[in-house]
Amino acid sequence: MSGNSRPPAARNASAFWLPLFAAWLLSLIATAGALFLGEVMGMTPCVLCWYQRIAMFPLVLVLGLGLLDSDPRSLRYAWPLAGGGWALATYHCLVFYGAVAEGLVPCGKGGSCADAKLQVAGSVPIPLLSLLAFTGILLLLGLASLRRKQA
Repeated sequence: MSGNSRPPAARNASAFWLPLFAAWLLSLIATAGALFLGEVMGMTPCVLCWYQRIAMFPLVLVLGLGLLDSDPRSLRYAWPLAGGGWALATYHCLVFYGAVAEGLVPCGKGGSCADAKLQVAGSVPIPLLSLLAFTGILLLLGLASLRRKQA
């Protein structure tokens, strides 16, 4: 008998559960950070920030519910949210760095997408943090999907 005394089904569930948990934790941290910046720091979100929040906030619930029973169906709902959020965050980074023409910038109400105040600690742009969060979530969802197929 090998050194791992757990049954194969339990090992497979754990292999799927860990990346799903990491994706949930990352979405929870990103949601808490967005709420902190908006509600505590008083930074008014721009239009693109609101759209990214619409994609991020439900991920906490979807992934959290998927963790309860190690339910792989949660991936079905998480993929489009994370993918849409990633696309918005990518576009937002392009706007922030000036790669998008000014006529294509959707900001009219709230803060400006290209505002220098959209930086944490004076040097890290908030759109980049969002992009990194969505990228990490997508990578973890991919890992969970691979582990689920191997089970």
